[in-house]
Amino acid sequence: MPVSLLARSPVFLMTQSGDGSGGLFGLLLPLVLIGLVFYFFIYKPQKDREQEHEEMVKNLEQGDKIVTIGGIHGTVQRIDEDSVLAQVDSKGTKLRINKQAIASKGEDA
Repeated sequence: MPVSLLARSPVFLMTQSGDGSGGLFGLLLPLVLIGLVFYFFIYKPQKDREQEHEEMVKNLEQGDKIVTIGGIHGTVQRIDEDSVLAQVDSKGTKLRINKQAIASKGEDA
């Protein structure tokens, strides 16, 4: 094979090491990209969901309909510092529920 054809082959071009520039950049770029993907696809959406949940719990009022993470539907009767008292059926059964265990609120809840 002539030298000019060998120098143009993709395998030969991939194995040439050049002058070593971009070594540190080449090592850090994948780590930075992984960090950005982690932040935008995992960390930030989770923080947004936590913030929305805190806002929803903060705005609870007496009479709001809620659903717990266990699937219990009820109506808020009283709100305490870290829990709510909810009526869960028409017979007047009431349950004390931690605010962190409330999954959603609203008319369709």
